[in-house]
Amino acid sequence: MTVTPALDLLRSRRSIRAFLPTAVPDETLHALLRLARQAPSGANLQPGEFIAVRGAVRERLSERLTQAWRDAEPAREDYSYFPQPMPKALRRRQVAAAQALYGAIGVGREDRVGRDAQFGRNFRFFDAPVALIVTIERGLGTGCYMDLGMALHALMQAAQAYGLASCAIGAMASWPDLIRAELDLPASCAIVCGMAIGHADPDAAVNRTVTVREPLESYFRSIG
Repeated sequence: MTVTPALDLLRSRRSIRAFLPTAVPDETLHALLRLARQAPSGANLQPGEFIAVRGAVRERLSERLTQAWRDAEPAREDYSYFPQPMPKALRRRQVAAAQALYGAIGVGREDRVGRDAQFGRNFRFFDAPVALIVTIERGLGTGCYMDLGMALHALMQAAQAYGLASCAIGAMASWPDLIRAELDLPASCAIVCGMAIGHADPDAAVNRTVTVREPLESYFRSIG
């Protein structure tokens, strides 16, 4: 296997939202997860769990989540994903990201049907061969979310190194009670996000989405 240099992996990672049906072997998935666990964590707590959902369970979960979204059921996240209210500077970035995504697939701002169709694909894990639900135990503290975030990034970078692609799915955190019920998870299990992993579809327009990162001077300064 040819291993891509680390810097190239960091530069080339994208959130992929269309996948080929090519299966990912279990041994490959297990290797990715072991690499993800190499991420640092405070006191080596290694917080979080990754749950692969498959077959009829996956289909039923996707159907239930899609219906909850279509019915506009109130979202009851286990944690606050976005700030409320959204600061103007961050709102501009959010809007720019949406424009990049919908612009790539030719869906206009007023095309509600087209935008809904694309957003609804979140709940199908973008039809990726690997569908993960990421959880964390309640009461671990906010620092453990940071540690789990590093593991998630390590997982995505490991996927890149194996020639795979990924997309973290924050929308999965919107109806955690539904997910717990469908997967028979205890109330102590907080739903963090979903994750799609597989081979990117090179012909899908949505995979040409490019978001712009902030310049260094906007988030770095030196004191003293």
